[in-house]
Amino acid sequence: MKRILFGAAAAAIVAAGAALYAGTAGSAAPEATFVLLDGSTKTAADLKGKVTLVNFWATSCVTCVAEMPKVIATYEKYKGRGYDTLAVAMSYDPPSYVVNYAQTRKLPFKVAIDNTGAVAKAWGDVQLTPTTYVVNKRGEIVKRYVGEPDFAELHRLIEKLLAEA
Repeated sequence: MKRILFGAAAAAIVAAGAALYAGTAGSAAPEATFVLLDGSTKTAADLKGKVTLVNFWATSCVTCVAEMPKVIATYEKYKGRGYDTLAVAMSYDPPSYVVNYAQTRKLPFKVAIDNTGAVAKAWGDVQLTPTTYVVNKRGEIVKRYVGEPDFAELHRLIEKLLAEA
């Protein structure tokens, strides 16, 4: 009986993972309004035309802070080729901490604060940080990473997407 239950649970997990992957790969980036640190806004439609990394993070997230230099290096490497990065701070992150982090680390890309949690909800009810999405030039999500991405793999994906018309 335990073996049957274990098998059913494993099958359910695989099916859920496949559904989640199918639900994000190639689907349009959700409609959401990002409020940037300077008070301006950006929408999902604004992501079109560039390959964009949308990174949900928090200043209290050890993995987020540890991966940020690699996120910056990736941005610096590809920004001249039609690549952008948007870092979205989670709703529980105090805005003053986010502003301080962005200024002291000299983050070279746009940073948004998701005050209400609406952006995280729209993007698949993001709760774990870091959660990172890769959006192609057509504004479609092509990859989602939960946890720190494999940056070598991420760079290969970015190069492939930048090469597409």
